[in-house]
Amino acid sequence: MTDLSTQPVAPQDSSTAGAEWWRSAVIYQIYPRSFADASGDGVGDLQGIASRLPQVAELGVDAIWLSPFYRSPQKDAGYDVADYRDVDPIFGTLDDFDRMLETAHGLGLRVIVDLVPNHSSSEHVWFQEALAAAPGSEARSRYIFRDGKGESGELPPNNWQSVFGGPAWTRVPDGQWYLHLFDSSQPDFDWNHPAVGDMFVDVLRFWLDRGVDGFRVDVAHGNAKAPGLPDVDEELLAAGSMDSPYFGQEHVHEIYRRWHLVLEEYEGDRVLCAEAWVQPLEKMARFVRPDEMHQAFNFVYLETPWDAQRLRTVIDESIEAFGAVGAPPTWVLSNHDTIRHRTRLALVPPPTHGAGIGATSESKADPTVSLRRGRAATMLMLALPGSAYIYQGEELGLPEVTAIEDHQRQDPTFARTQGALWGRDGCRVPIPWEAAAPAYGFNASGDSWLPQPPEWAALARDAQDGVAGSTLELYRLALRLRQELSLGTGTLEWIDVGPTALSFRNGSVTVVANLGHDAVDVPRGEILLTSSPLDSASLAADEVVWVRTGA
Repeated sequence: MTDLSTQPVAPQDSSTAGAEWWRSAVIYQIYPRSFADASGDGVGDLQGIASRLPQVAELGVDAIWLSPFYRSPQKDAGYDVADYRDVDPIFGTLDDFDRMLETAHGLGLRVIVDLVPNHSSSEHVWFQEALAAAPGSEARSRYIFRDGKGESGELPPNNWQSVFGGPAWTRVPDGQWYLHLFDSSQPDFDWNHPAVGDMFVDVLRFWLDRGVDGFRVDVAHGNAKAPGLPDVDEELLAAGSMDSPYFGQEHVHEIYRRWHLVLEEYEGDRVLCAEAWVQPLEKMARFVRPDEMHQAFNFVYLETPWDAQRLRTVIDESIEAFGAVGAPPTWVLSNHDTIRHRTRLALVPPPTHGAGIGATSESKADPTVSLRRGRAATMLMLALPGSAYIYQGEELGLPEVTAIEDHQRQDPTFARTQGALWGRDGCRVPIPWEAAAPAYGFNASGDSWLPQPPEWAALARDAQDGVAGSTLELYRLALRLRQELSLGTGTLEWIDVGPTALSFRNGSVTVVANLGHDAVDVPRGEILLTSSPLDSASLAADEVVWVRTGA
């Protein structure tokens, strides 16, 4: 049996170009509200995170990424930041952050924190100053205020719509409008104003000086807007085009070139990871050119359905596009904004992106198929060269939660669309640690900011710990083998096995994934890992196997 023990090791500097830790790392996303709650108020916190980090390290990941914990009115679960240099009291204090960081580093885990540069909270001191100032003032120029259209300016300045639904403009009492690509409580900065860039450089240094190892950059494709703020071509948008005057503008890259230079001042291969929802992959790869960011989430891969030929195409295009700029592909299947992949990959019919699912959704997932497919998808991803992100709870096989009443939902998407879109609450439910404990060990009080379903007792971490064949043990072994066999720094060589299956070599490992219905032969060799117990010498539908077949 493979030894799954871990030894705490402080993060080491790699320093050699091409050997940086982030090129092959597996990074575990922590959503602080839903990870662990030490205070018992029903919302996770930094002390809770610190208490559970040994179990994260034991899983076998290289780093953690924390979603926002900054001071915030929590209109969008912390992505509406009022103070970028402080911790919100619901999560603790700066001292709590420092202790959590020290604990993580002592366990050999690097720490990446979220940064939200496209917009602030409407409670940020700058925006409050803007509201108190006159149109055309210096205070207003740090945000995007404009006069409206119509005889008396009663119409928005353009036709842009919020990602969360409804217009992207809100009118203030003096008649001007301000832009918010997300909720009205999240006004967009105007990055043409030099004070905005200077402020964020100070923020970078504030957290780097405390010892963080990098930043995941929220809406990294959104900071720059097209000059003149022209209307969106609604026909292109309806056709699925991602070209817009507010996302993916070329001059956004100048921001990250400046940030890159800031990170180079610090030891230890500090990292910038882009949340950049842009297509095609060549455009996404521009964010990770050598003088810009280091990683970019591969959302094209995340959005690819469970189809062998489509996945092979995306994998090939990803390796080519990122490799062309000297960057690793960064694979991801789940996060706090998307339906958990265990459920998403089995939904029939597939929902539109961003719609979410609820108890009455037309889209349904068979629980047996979804678990098999979710485990198989993870094994396929972790065998690919490059880096990878996993989202808290996926190592437990957690499905998307649909049994959330309307009055319990907290995602602004649900409210702004009057329930037309379910939003993201279903992937954000606090995760289960102990089957018999209050709130399944999320805290000692039993309170939970979103309801935990009763069936999660069987998925709790302690119910899977040491249980052969459990999803937790599958993740542990897959992560250990990935590291031991250097799969993250390997190369991929395809093996043709038919139109409904995928097979490739990565070093000494041959991977076979059956995405169809007909059985697929397992190659001869030492079977290292299977996503489901093999019933014969062949793979059934929705199964993946790793086989050692030679160097």
